[in-house]
Amino acid sequence: MKGFKDFIMRGNLIELAVAFIMAAAFGAVVTAFTKMILDILGKLGGTPDFSSYKPGGISVGNFITALISFLILAFVVYFFIVKPYEMARDRLTKKPEEEPEVDVQVELLKEIRDALKARG
Repeated sequence: MKGFKDFIMRGNLIELAVAFIMAAAFGAVVTAFTKMILDILGKLGGTPDFSSYKPGGISVGNFITALISFLILAFVVYFFIVKPYEMARDRLTKKPEEEPEVDVQVELLKEIRDALKARG
């Protein structure tokens, strides 16, 4: 029972649950956005639903609709999730440049060299 409690209380499980809930909510937003773009394309081309398009009797309309929906989804996910996440991650993980550590032996040898030059 302790192992189950540890499993449930893990931070990454909670994060995963939150991500799943957020993804479901975001899915509704993307679906509405996709429908809006398809409606705009429909106004330009005459029909927002390509499913009845059959050139030469071959049903390619459903494929075209799915392809356009996929491209819109990929665009939204990339520019509104991936890019902002990468920028925030880079900003948070950017470490100030540190001076390289000097080896103690090298530093001592330099001091000896400088002392010998000064002496003779």
